[in-house]
Amino acid sequence: MNELKALVTGAAGFIASHLVDRLLEEGWSVLGVDNLSEGRLENIAHLKGNEKFGFRKLDLRDAAAVNEAVAGAGLDAVFHLAAHANIRTSLVDHRADLEHNLIGTLNLLEAMTRERVRDFVFASTSAIYGEATLKPTPESYMPVQTSLYGASKIASEAYAQAFSQFSEISSWSYRFSNVVGERMRRGVIHDFVRKLRENPRELEILGDGKQSKEYIYVSDCVEAMLTGYRKAKERVNAFNIAVEDNLTVDEVADIVIGEMGLSGVRRKYTGGSRGWIGDNPVVHLSIEKLKALGWRPRVSARDAVAITARWAMAHGAGGE
Repeated sequence: MNELKALVTGAAGFIASHLVDRLLEEGWSVLGVDNLSEGRLENIAHLKGNEKFGFRKLDLRDAAAVNEAVAGAGLDAVFHLAAHANIRTSLVDHRADLEHNLIGTLNLLEAMTRERVRDFVFASTSAIYGEATLKPTPESYMPVQTSLYGASKIASEAYAQAFSQFSEISSWSYRFSNVVGERMRRGVIHDFVRKLRENPRELEILGDGKQSKEYIYVSDCVEAMLTGYRKAKERVNAFNIAVEDNLTVDEVADIVIGEMGLSGVRRKYTGGSRGWIGDNPVVHLSIEKLKALGWRPRVSARDAVAITARWAMAHGAGGE
């Protein structure tokens, strides 16, 4: 049997570096690319010397560089996890999501078409559902967009779907809820650890603390991606990836405060029902499609948050 070869974009990032690890464990050969705007080489430092892994600094907005990376590489699949993912930044920089997410995706799809690479596995987001009125939200839900980030991701999904009509490409799009775990250096858990290290007596919480989200452990997310990729065989495939137990922001704060051994912490709320414009207060996704393929999350939201808080405490949150 020939060795399978993958291109993983955003390979030095949080989720993608875990995916790289898993693909290598399964015997794949992996070329990782990242522009290192948010990814960190330390996330893949343990792979130095691994003959099945190569890394290249590359910006997906550069079509020529993307073509060069894909041409002649003998790829079986592209796992596209690179993205500009800061919703708040896009409020002032209206082109960031367009250029990094949609144009970067288009450059990949065009290079794949030239080289007849068939499998496109895409990290989308639950943000595409906006403020969904149907919960749990199924993959068929048609949303009104509430952020440029979400808009760029649903547009990227649509481009991949359209490419399947005139090329050999099949696509797998995964709408992630909040993915947490080791190597995560942004988001509410990291922010809470940082804030509490700066002031262990008071914690600022964006919004009213009642925002309700799903927190899925990164290894469960990676397993979900590979389960769908292995078992779903349509030309166009879309799946939610989440857990079935939600936590409020206040409950996340409880867990972080407990893991840090603190007590008597005052909470200072900034007010309103959301943390920022584009933040969807309640996210609750249906995962019935993936469950029908045999996948189940193994780690609860509460345990995933606790693991992440411990990792953040041990790896510099608040001390960077």
